[in-house]
Amino acid sequence: MIFNPPRLELARLPTPLQPLDRISEIAGGPRIWIKRDDLTDTIASGNKLRKLEFTVARALSEGADLLVTCGGIQSNHCRATAWVASKLGIRCHLILRGEPPAVADGNLLLDYMLGAKISYAPNNAFANLDKTIGEIKQRYPDKLAYFIPIGASDSTGLWGYIDCCSELKKDFAREKIHPEYIISATGSGGTLGGLIIGIELHRLSAKTIAFNVCDDEAYFLKKISDDFVDWEKRYPDILETSKLPINIIDGYVGPGYGRAEKPVFETIKKVAQLEGVILDPVYTGKAFHAMLQEIASGRFGKSNNIVFIHTGGLYGNFPHRDEFQFRI
Repeated sequence: MIFNPPRLELARLPTPLQPLDRISEIAGGPRIWIKRDDLTDTIASGNKLRKLEFTVARALSEGADLLVTCGGIQSNHCRATAWVASKLGIRCHLILRGEPPAVADGNLLLDYMLGAKISYAPNNAFANLDKTIGEIKQRYPDKLAYFIPIGASDSTGLWGYIDCCSELKKDFAREKIHPEYIISATGSGGTLGGLIIGIELHRLSAKTIAFNVCDDEAYFLKKISDDFVDWEKRYPDILETSKLPINIIDGYVGPGYGRAEKPVFETIKKVAQLEGVILDPVYTGKAFHAMLQEIASGRFGKSNNIVFIHTGGLYGNFPHRDEFQFRI
């Protein structure tokens, strides 16, 4: 039996695993499957909700009635946290990196609709996050605040994708497949870290690979290794993690986090039109495009099946509408 810490039932699980046969035929490599974690909910869709089931359960167990978290202005994680707080009837305060935009769009629009209080932090304030968090806590003297790190990617948040691996194991048995690789984007390390531990605990034969959408390989090797150390301290005697492989394929960040080049937008359109699946230019579109490039280069040439984790991000498309260059 796999130990699980307390959790809230927030996500609509299990999510479907489906083949992308038209894309697979064009790509000319292994059969591509997609785990539809964009369907964990409607408003709170995506991978963050799996992590928040465990992170917010911990917050509530510690008496919290205010969730404080941070991210980019179009943060999927912040939008999901705002939804969770609204659903649970508690307060939420978001720290968003950057200046207030002229128009609230995409995830930001939903943040406001869900009632989250928002502080905008320019780079220097965001770099000194502890001070900013302290100032926010002082605004709520009658509340017990719980800070959730970017992406809910910490030792508790890892359980979201540790648990997902038990779901994947059932998916693979049902479809009678033995995928050689499980592939995802990584932006804060929590999804990849959870998959790495979950694959080991649930004895899956697949290897996991992630394409970083920000920072570089060295950053994620350290970030995930540190999360593993914290996880072992908080949940001892489950698994020794020091020798678990952390596989990052670097080189696909493009012009930077939250920005993508034209081929990524073309891939997003292609997947939407051939498979009815909507990716996004920040995470999934960039990682899916990178995966197709790696298939073309022969990296997965001996594989029969590979699984791509769709971590959500639908609402992040709207602020990039001009990049799609649709003619009306």
